[in-house]
Amino acid sequence: MNQDDPKQLVSTTWLAAHLADPDIRIVDGSWHLPVVGRNARAEYADRHIPGAVFFDIDEISDQTNPLPHMVPSAEQFAAQVGELGIGSPNQVVVYDSTGIFSAARVWWLFRYMGHSDICVLNGGLPRWLEEDRVVSAEVPRHETGQMTAIAQSHMVRDVGAVRSATTEGTEQIVDARPAARFMGQQVEPRPGLRSGHMPGAHNVPHQMLLNPNGTMKSRSELEDVFTASGVTMHQPIITSCGSGVTAAVVSLALEIMGHSNHSLYDGSWSEWGACDDLSVVA
Repeated sequence: MNQDDPKQLVSTTWLAAHLADPDIRIVDGSWHLPVVGRNARAEYADRHIPGAVFFDIDEISDQTNPLPHMVPSAEQFAAQVGELGIGSPNQVVVYDSTGIFSAARVWWLFRYMGHSDICVLNGGLPRWLEEDRVVSAEVPRHETGQMTAIAQSHMVRDVGAVRSATTEGTEQIVDARPAARFMGQQVEPRPGLRSGHMPGAHNVPHQMLLNPNGTMKSRSELEDVFTASGVTMHQPIITSCGSGVTAAVVSLALEIMGHSNHSLYDGSWSEWGACDDLSVVA
């Protein structure tokens, strides 16, 4: 069991003990691939952890960019998060309905915007329900929060930087997609994308970082996973996946291991796989 850390990962026991704290803001950051056929907002409306607001990663994103849920401007983020009742003084706890999946993306986005007082609920809603903890359908009403957002540009990489990493080896690329997609043996869920991976990339499927119950593995177990995948902790890392969601699970795992020299490729395979002039290995 990982130790509770309000900047990284906390247990359901920790959240239950702090559920009524006035400075706590609980966020349901659930999101599903369109091919799954699930509606995260409708599921939130049906039941959620008491006090939770719904964070829509498709809505709180750059609406001018055709790529899925790319990071918004700091101004847009601050305004939309403030409307949810979240401000700079708040400790945020984010969870999702899978275990640890899209919640990690919300965690990463808050940190990218300079808000470090945020953590992921270990095991998410499934763990909460498994323990027969209370849920609610009531939507909380908070006063508008005053969020100061300052983009941390070093935490994100664009396609040019990733291309340089593939040719110059300046940064390791860690791809969180399932092995079959990484190896080009399975068609991508988004139409029009090539199959395979970036030259020199390492494959660390995000599920390998989790226990069967959806909680994060221990630090030593995480280190074993990265070592077995050929990733060294002595070099900077760029995390990537299909659209920048499960890449953040890898980012969270790296933080837990004490590796802070990492960034996230926001366009991920949704961008790379669509560009014919970018090299692909299958």
